[in-house]
Amino acid sequence: MEYLIIALGSYFLGSIPFGYILTKIFLKKDIRNIGSGNIGATNALRAGNKKLGYTTLVLDITKAALPVLYVKFNFPDYIFIASLCAFFGHVFPVWLKFKGGKGVATYVGILFSINIILGLIFIISWAITFLISKYSSLSSLVASLMIPIYLTIFENYNSVFFIIMFVLIFYTHRENVKRLKNKEEIKTKIY
Repeated sequence: MEYLIIALGSYFLGSIPFGYILTKIFLKKDIRNIGSGNIGATNALRAGNKKLGYTTLVLDITKAALPVLYVKFNFPDYIFIASLCAFFGHVFPVWLKFKGGKGVATYVGILFSINIILGLIFIISWAITFLISKYSSLSSLVASLMIPIYLTIFENYNSVFFIIMFVLIFYTHRENVKRLKNKEEIKTKIY
């Protein structure tokens, strides 16, 4: 029963579509009709309001961090279940016909909740890649890959969960990967 409550609670918290809600309230627009059409922070930035984009980022990080931290301190055996369900909630929200964001901000919330060092590795890897390329999608993919690489090389840690997360993030970025390959990806302005 605990397993089910944790899974559902994490999913529903993760499924709150902040990018959709904020653009509807403050811009009177449907974020699904802007840019890439997904509900995440990068696309919220494309909506033309930086504050809205960064607010979406913070809220998407927080909505994943809350259930994972709760489970970490109360039911530690289920931490990866909570993490995966929060991620799936964002990517496949029941409220928007299971069409959500790409899961990067929620993954950041998950990483910082599991281990602050992992969160910092992600942020640093993302920032370095972004400074070089200006591609948010490429930065997310590289940063996601760096987590299992770091754990395998430096911590001798079973990184199966983090490999799964990289594969899921690669899947949510499959269209970006095609555009990167064809040199058609749009560079992101974050300031």
